[in-house]
Amino acid sequence: MDPMINRIGGEEKIHLLVNHFYDLIESIPQGRAIMEMHLKGHGLSHVRPAQFEFLCGFLGGQRYYQERHGHMNLREIHAHVPIQAQDAEDWLAVMDRAMVETGVGDTERAEIMPTLRRAALMLVNVD
Repeated sequence: MDPMINRIGGEEKIHLLVNHFYDLIESIPQGRAIMEMHLKGHGLSHVRPAQFEFLCGFLGGQRYYQERHGHMNLREIHAHVPIQAQDAEDWLAVMDRAMVETGVGDTERAEIMPTLRRAALMLVNVD
């Protein structure tokens, strides 16, 4: 079967998705807490390219993030940030909206979202 990255439109679609996702994070109330986390962490300058690099590998394409950082361990990547369950839910809702608004197909979204949900909930580290 074709890797998910190809099914949704390749790296070009990942660029669109990531940029739209962070445009939403920076502009809608549901993204406020996530934006604050980035501002308390390593800042915003690296998040769009890092998210692009991570998602490419995550969705079956080139593993840019692993090539640059030597791993794709989500817990390690986010260990410096306190994450509550609501933060994970907000992230998921904004990502789902970004996928819809950038034209990721319903079938592909239905396959991607459960995996993203498991990953996001695994990062919750604050009650």
